[in-house]
Amino acid sequence: MTDAAAWSRVADPARRVGRSVEFHDEIGSTNDRARAALREPGGDGLAVVADLQTAGRGRRGRAWVSPAAVNLAVSVGVRPLLEPSRAGLLGIAAAVATRDACAALAPGATLGIRWPNDVVTSSGEKVAGLLVETAVEDGQLVEAVIGIGINVNWRREAMPDEFAARASSLADVAGRELDRTALLGVLLDALDAELAALERGGSPVDRFRSVSVLDGRRVAVDLGEEVLEGIAAGIGDDGALLVDTVAGRVALTIGEVVSVRDADPAEVPG
Repeated sequence: MTDAAAWSRVADPARRVGRSVEFHDEIGSTNDRARAALREPGGDGLAVVADLQTAGRGRRGRAWVSPAAVNLAVSVGVRPLLEPSRAGLLGIAAAVATRDACAALAPGATLGIRWPNDVVTSSGEKVAGLLVETAVEDGQLVEAVIGIGINVNWRREAMPDEFAARASSLADVAGRELDRTALLGVLLDALDAELAALERGGSPVDRFRSVSVLDGRRVAVDLGEEVLEGIAAGIGDDGALLVDTVAGRVALTIGEVVSVRDADPAEVPG
């Protein structure tokens, strides 16, 4: 187990994201704490880390499940200087930062991104996931909380069967255990750079496209009220997933990819 002092040493006052780090042995939700910190002095950019979350959330209201002291659960609250129309790019930027940080700590591993923001192995097992929660008031984006969960040292052999069937860890792909505090430092550096670039008017989409694992593959996307199937045709400039269906091309800004398989060559347009 890593002590609080080791986590605190990851803080860097030269960064906006992660200028300070707050560690908890146990907490309900790091996202909730990061959001509350935005109402406190110095809360913008605070990185909240926990060894164990008792009420951690994933996308679509699911619980985030992780044993204590083996993975990385971190949330950062910020007040981004972005137009609401660009808020969706926050998740794209955070996914790129998370993938790059994971790849830096596990050199030689092939890691990609499954839209919208899952970091996956070359065979599709999930290594990391994100939950980005934003708030808009009077037509302005006033806050965003970026929650990131990374399977670091939770080996597949120790996971319950329902997780092991579709998940992996950095320790599995690297072949060794990794330093979670070192990973946090690299991650916060990457997030800070991505947010700054986004606020300057840049876009992370090209970098996202370069590591997307869906292009040309048959996907099923859960939209909540229906499941849409088709061939993934790339990522739009706004971060939307483009899917060619029997009814034509659609651009999805929300949804979750629940199935991926190689397409028959005859199915791929062109």
